[in-house]
Amino acid sequence: MLDGLTNRLSGVVKTLRGHSRITESNVQDALREVRMALLEADVALPVVRDFIAKVKEKALGQTVIGSLTPGQALVGVVHDELATLMGGSNAGLDLSTVPPAVILLAGLQGAGKTTTAGKLARLLKEQKKKVLLVSCDVYRPAAIAQLETLAGQVGVDFFPSSSGQKPVDIARAAHDWARKHYHDVLLVDTAGRLAIDEAMMREIRELHAAVPPIETLFVVDAMQGQDAVNTAKAFAEALPLTGVVLTKLDGDARGGAALSVRQVTGAPIKFAGVGEKLAGLEPFHPDRMASRILGMGDVLSLIEDARREVDVVEAEKLAQKVKSGKGFDLADFRAQMLQMKKMGGLNALMDKLPAQLTQAAQASSAQLDDRVIGRTVGIIDSMTPQERAKPELIKASRKRRIATGAGVTVQEVNRLLNQFEQMQKMMKMMSKGGMAKMMRGMKGMLPGMR
Repeated sequence: MLDGLTNRLSGVVKTLRGHSRITESNVQDALREVRMALLEADVALPVVRDFIAKVKEKALGQTVIGSLTPGQALVGVVHDELATLMGGSNAGLDLSTVPPAVILLAGLQGAGKTTTAGKLARLLKEQKKKVLLVSCDVYRPAAIAQLETLAGQVGVDFFPSSSGQKPVDIARAAHDWARKHYHDVLLVDTAGRLAIDEAMMREIRELHAAVPPIETLFVVDAMQGQDAVNTAKAFAEALPLTGVVLTKLDGDARGGAALSVRQVTGAPIKFAGVGEKLAGLEPFHPDRMASRILGMGDVLSLIEDARREVDVVEAEKLAQKVKSGKGFDLADFRAQMLQMKKMGGLNALMDKLPAQLTQAAQASSAQLDDRVIGRTVGIIDSMTPQERAKPELIKASRKRRIATGAGVTVQEVNRLLNQFEQMQKMMKMMSKGGMAKMMRGMKGMLPGMR
């Protein structure tokens, strides 16, 4: 998501190379690149105009100090304005009310409301909250069954409903049940439509009045482009929205909705949905997203993911091993593949790495989803302990034996060994302070990092 925007903005630094300060004449070309990048990413035109005007106002005449180049100084301004555009800082859920705190999810059909309800329930359960899920989507019986299944997978309570009931009656009954059974949070999944219509808006307003929520979250598909912005505007006019959840933020579309929805609704983006897994819901940090858009990565979120999912003891053992010069072998590679799977796969990890490391990681594999990771682990399991420790021993005859044992082709074994070599180089780069060097290089570009 937003890769095109990242690539275009990375060229901004080059346009100002050789200048000692930012002036009106030399900033025009750079801002033209920024404008085109935003429009190509499907950011709403009024948002782009306002954004460019603010960047120009703050950048003009800025003195280039220390080791900063004009391009780096401009990127610092663009970063700050991107973060401001998306909300400035993370806005968490407000649950400060007499239990149960009601969270109402609204949005069009297909935006991902039901899946988001399950993901949010999982997140709240991790925070030691007692959660009750209820579906008021009486038009799609499959939606009710889906939410019940998700509740079971997450391990939270589910309040049953059926297509013969009225949504308002379901919501009131669920609220009463949640109060009597001491639930901390009631998550209400509502019906969506394929398009905005008055009946839908009337129903959601009635639900909002029946069980007044402390949080009314608008769930929107980040891949919808300008349609997402128009939908956001309609819902903001119908409901007092308290937050936005952007789903499918890991998709392949241009993703300008992430930069437009906040300004259109006036509500902060609170969460970003990535992937179908129930763990794929992240608190939205505008400053971190701005860094990712500018190719600087999101190391803080990566660290938080690692703290939740990674076996710390094993990670420390590997770090010490690499640091001591003993190298990174195929057994370590296997362990890393399984850790990556827990964190959402290599693509989820690469999305948060600085651009330089991302390019190195992409050389090892374009896609490393669960299926590919499973095959990789299977190939390594077909090797002897000696082969895992010394991959250089694996020649033609050994490759044929390993391929037969794993049920794959020799070409796939060769591909794995190439991926391993790239990962080895990455580990070596990081063990020699490569990450620290990159972070120092980026330090002057962001005021908050100086």
